[in-house]
Amino acid sequence: MAKKIINLLILLPIGIVLIIFCVANRQSVTMAFNPFRPEDQVLSISAPLFVFLFLAVIAGMLIGSAATWFSQGKHRRRARFEAKEAVRWQGEADRHKARSENIAGQLPSR
Repeated sequence: MAKKIINLLILLPIGIVLIIFCVANRQSVTMAFNPFRPEDQVLSISAPLFVFLFLAVIAGMLIGSAATWFSQGKHRRRARFEAKEAVRWQGEADRHKARSENIAGQLPSR
């Protein structure tokens, strides 16, 4: 319940700020991809300013998350290896336990 309240207290103001930002930046801007002839209409896109800013934020988030994922690959690989080792050691312990119970069952009773 507290997590929902905290999320509401954080996400609601962010949403309100984003809506105000979008309404305030509705004017159309042109992004030119030709640095030598910016007036060339073939390599340019016209859209509201907030669209370009949102796309830049989304691209940054995707690039950052991909970089984090690739940089943490060695840790995931080690975790997989250790999980396989744990399963192997657990299997060996179970075999030893079964063997000791079998030997204990074969001993004469006192």
